This record gives sequence, structure tokens and C-alpha cells, in this order.
Amino acid sequence: MNRTTLTVAFTLVACVSAGRVVAQGTQTRPLAPASSPTANVPVSKMAVIYSAEFQDPKTGIARFNITLNKLNGEFQKIQDDLNQTTQRLKTLQDEITRLQQAGGATPVQIQAKIDTLDQQKREYTRKGEDAKAQYQKRYQDLFLPLQDDVSKALDVYAKARGITMIIDASQTPILYAAESMDITRAFISEYNLKNPVTAQVTTPK
Repeated sequence: MNRTTLTVAFTLVACVSAGRVVAQGTQTRPLAPASSPTANVPVSKMAVIYSAEFQDPKTGIARFNITLNKLNGEFQKIQDDLNQTTQRLKTLQDEITRLQQAGGATPVQIQAKIDTLDQQKREYTRKGEDAKAQYQKRYQDLFLPLQDDVSKALDVYAKARGITMIIDASQTPILYAAESMDITRAFISEYNLKNPVTAQVTTPK
């Protein structure tokens, strides 16, 4: 099964400023007091990261790709069964079309095959929906802890270098950013170094 058969998404938006902050809803910034002309101006150091590159099978985060391969491997048999059912449905549809065009079969016989095709299509749809729901649940089980770990590692990486804000260019369009601001490759390299992958993750029993 190739990577496009069962699609997954893995995105990360990080904003580092003395810890991670997740904003929900619409919030307004409090107005600064009018009588504070000597207020301190914060010193900031921004960086850019492309989280989509975490998924690259060759140069991305190794744990991500290992986990993705594990997930797809768990659902390989289900996907194969669905593919085989698709082929059987196509064969049956072609047979019905030939009978309708060439004759030699009674309307009752043709309708019986149509009924069989409809029933098999409904079963195929149900199995596909069940498989999709199971896949999504398993994806959450495997990837949410990994995403959280990567987010925490990015916090540590930023704070160690005095970075106060990271913009995910894979999520937020940026008109221009100097190449020196891009920390994607450096972060991926450090994360892989600190989190070596020596074996597949053990499948829960």
C-alpha cells in the first residue's frame, strides 16, 4: 500500500514565548497605560519552520515515518480486502452490462445480478467507513503523543537559542523570510539525533 492510499496529515504550529500558548476564540490585547512612556520594549528573535517537511520519508522526522509505516502496515490487510472487493464489483458490473447489451438472459436473471451488485456495494461502503473510522482512531492514538513530543522538543530547541517566536510557514503564508531564519533542517536533525529510531514501535496486543 502506498502513502496515498490512506491519507494522513501531520501539522504543527508553534509559538514559543516563555511556554506554549494555544489561543481559542477572539481575544483582544489589553491597552497599555497611557502614562507609561518608559515601558520596556520586548526583545524578540523570530524563526521560521516548515512543519510539512517533518513528513518527508527521506529527510523528515524518522519517528514520524516509522510510525506512519506501522499504522499503514496494521491496515494493510483491510486495504487489500477493499481493493479486492472493488475489483469484484467492477467484474460484476461488466457482466451485467454485457448481459443487457447482448441478450441471452431474462430480465429476472439480470435483475438478480443487479440486486447482488447493490448489496455488495452497500457492504463495501460499510466496510470502508468502518475501516476509515478505525484508521482515524488509531492515527490519533499513535500520532498525538508524537506530535506533543515534537512540540515540546521545539520549545526546548527555541528557548535554548533565545528564540521567542516560531512561525510555521507550512500553515501561515509568508511573503518573505531570510534563509537564515529557517530552522527546519536544523531542528529535524537535532530531533532525530536525540530520538534515534532503532526498531519499529511494538504493536499493542
